[in-house]
Amino acid sequence: MKLKKLNNVLSGPSNAKVRGFLKENKMKNILYFISVIFLLGSCATSGGNGELVGVLGRPVWYQTDPYGMLYIPAGAFNMGQSDQDVPLTHYNETKTVSVGAFYMDQTEITNNEYRQFVYWVRDSIARRILGAEFPEEFLIETYDDELEVKDEADWQLNWNSRFEYISFNPSRGHNSEYAPLLAQMFLNESDRFYQRKEFDTRKFMFEYYWIDLQEAAKKGRPLIKRISNTEADEDEDHRVKMKNPNMPFPAEPGQVRGKDLNLGFRNSKGQNNAIRGHEDRSRFIIKEVINVYPDTLCWIHDFTYANNEHMSNMYFWHPAYDEYPVVGVTWQQSNAFNVWRTQLLNSWRKSHMLPFVQDFRLPSETEWEYASRGGLDNNPYPWGGPYIRNSRGCFLGNFKPLRGRYMEDGGFHTVKANSYHPNDFGLYCMSGNVAEWCRTAFDESVYEYGHDMNTEYIYHALDHDPPSMKRKVVRGGSWKDIGYYLQTGTRSYEYQDTAKSYIGFRSVMNYLGRGGPNKEGDF
Repeated sequence: MKLKKLNNVLSGPSNAKVRGFLKENKMKNILYFISVIFLLGSCATSGGNGELVGVLGRPVWYQTDPYGMLYIPAGAFNMGQSDQDVPLTHYNETKTVSVGAFYMDQTEITNNEYRQFVYWVRDSIARRILGAEFPEEFLIETYDDELEVKDEADWQLNWNSRFEYISFNPSRGHNSEYAPLLAQMFLNESDRFYQRKEFDTRKFMFEYYWIDLQEAAKKGRPLIKRISNTEADEDEDHRVKMKNPNMPFPAEPGQVRGKDLNLGFRNSKGQNNAIRGHEDRSRFIIKEVINVYPDTLCWIHDFTYANNEHMSNMYFWHPAYDEYPVVGVTWQQSNAFNVWRTQLLNSWRKSHMLPFVQDFRLPSETEWEYASRGGLDNNPYPWGGPYIRNSRGCFLGNFKPLRGRYMEDGGFHTVKANSYHPNDFGLYCMSGNVAEWCRTAFDESVYEYGHDMNTEYIYHALDHDPPSMKRKVVRGGSWKDIGYYLQTGTRSYEYQDTAKSYIGFRSVMNYLGRGGPNKEGDF
């Protein structure tokens, strides 16, 4: 009653001043609240009583183990062959190197794990097709820096929308208008047999980006023309000739690689303050488009006069092989998988307001060998001993133990990715089963000129490069290799654009922190 009476009093024409007073006080309260919020926010940058205390309010960081990965502590080891070597090849000269802490997949990437990537690409293409006709259902509006709505082609996909590729069931909310639009994702009727409606996997194209940090780290070197013994000036003509922002890589042999030669601000003394001096970062952002479906025919073209058609027909898609390592993927497809895996995790972390983590990637050759040794010194095999049999005479890995006798070790082709005993780091099948791609470019002399800290050699081969420049390191040996290739120090290679039935991969992620024997950094 009192509240109603007060409202009646204030609603009268004679109380306009009272209403104005209350309105003014309300505005003051709002302004006061905003000012308090502003002051509290500014405390994060201007607090500390004038002392240098760093930015306040930063989140406390503790890195959780990525699912399916194990922590590999930092350490040093003798990299190179620990036992027999092919005479005079000089592939495996011994060198002491240090390796930072990282995470590594406990097993090779399996068919079912890689299938998640393939299905994501397939479903994203389908949503983009449906979004062209039903944007309100399959797309989410995005805005540019000026808060203007972007073109529909740049809208984000709505992953909460549901649809079916083949079956149509109105009771489950399926729209009959979807099926004709998605027909383009299937093989043409002339390409089918027994009227089976199957996906055209040639259309499973994944678009992604990576940053060429190696090129970005190169600094421009403009020629300086001498005016006198005490004066010098920039050769502007030379800068114009050398600078080519539209060509981050030469398209043809003999063309000059584009350089960014911005020297930055010049002070009154004539000194340039540019450290990097890049005018346009976009030329270091490399766009890739790649088909992600494995080469299922690799089982046939890898072995002539051998019956492996049943493996081509069933290996990647049948549930019987879900936990087997994926094969038939190129080095480039492996990189694309890791980009997708990184974005998948970081997108989830962003939605939960969590900091990003390091990128997933292929291991360097040094990281792979260090992890395969399991913390042991000079061990020729991951299990530690110098023999490939245990005390009972059983083979310790999946390889070709005897001439023509593939089954002696318990596996004919590949076996499940968690087969046999793990090494001391807990990693399975670091030798045998399938060989594994490494990020490192293969070079016979890399041990000689490589740094002794996280030794690595990266080369992004171009189409016109000779085949020798497209070689990537392969480690671990496979089910079809002899015991020599199972050794921790044995090096091999394959070309980056080839897919084999005996090469798979596993991912790593750098650890954020000190990385001692344990994640807390204790020594």
